[in-house]
Amino acid sequence: MRISTFFYTLKQGFRNIFRNKLFSLASIATIAACLFLFGIFYAVLANFQHIVKNAEEGVSVWVFFDEGIEDIRIQQIGDMIAKRPEVAKMDFISAQDAWESFRDEYLGEYGDGFTENPLENSANYQVYLNDVSMQSALVTYLESIDGVRMVNRSELVATTLTGINALIAYVSVGIIAILLAVSIFLISNTVAIGISVRKEEINIMKYIGATDFFVRSPFVVEGIMIGLIGAAMPLGFIYTIYNVVLSYVTDRFPQLSSLLSFVPVGEVFHVLVPVSLGLGVGIGFLGSIVTVRRHLRV
Repeated sequence: MRISTFFYTLKQGFRNIFRNKLFSLASIATIAACLFLFGIFYAVLANFQHIVKNAEEGVSVWVFFDEGIEDIRIQQIGDMIAKRPEVAKMDFISAQDAWESFRDEYLGEYGDGFTENPLENSANYQVYLNDVSMQSALVTYLESIDGVRMVNRSELVATTLTGINALIAYVSVGIIAILLAVSIFLISNTVAIGISVRKEEINIMKYIGATDFFVRSPFVVEGIMIGLIGAAMPLGFIYTIYNVVLSYVTDRFPQLSSLLSFVPVGEVFHVLVPVSLGLGVGIGFLGSIVTVRRHLRV
């Protein structure tokens, strides 16, 4: 493409937007509204997933050993467990550590009367998972290891968190698909109206030898620009709203903020900005190119 053709295409694309001001504004407003909802939904989803991830990191499996097992075998079992892909990290808790923790938490000063360790056979590995949905496979493996007496796990918690993750994924895909479909529909209508308005001009251009690309490209540029403008507009609003809500929750509900860890605004927008702009350009390109091929037979 020559430079003159490139600038002509951009110029005509901008002109098309202003020629159909009402429909262009409607398309921009619709995309902005859809991506605003998408941004709010993503911010909520990111925090919800962050909270669920933190909850998953607290889910662990306890591995207890046979009575009289030697220390070298306990070390071997630990090495075997550490090699498993499901394992994020693991801690060894000796029988003495287990007793001291239990005594301090539940017995207090009354625990001083014990001369022997009642939890003598309670040494264990506390194993944390990379993904809580992998718990069942890991437990099956742990129970097959020679020297392992018992494996305790939180089956209900693991099942619940796995179900929540699946629900989040399905809801996310459904909402995003609806927003994209609405946006593409609006851009398609805008471009189709632009084509009908310039039908006579397009015919003249074809008669004097204009190529298909030369005729079609301004409408594609129009769609991309509408998508880009519509995507950029809501980002500032979302940034402001997110900061205000985060500050409000932190100030008014300090107990809640200490229990729940929220995602910083920079981390949210590190993903949201390129994704929103990419969606805007993609929606504009897809909506315009489909409409041009359908309505512009050149």
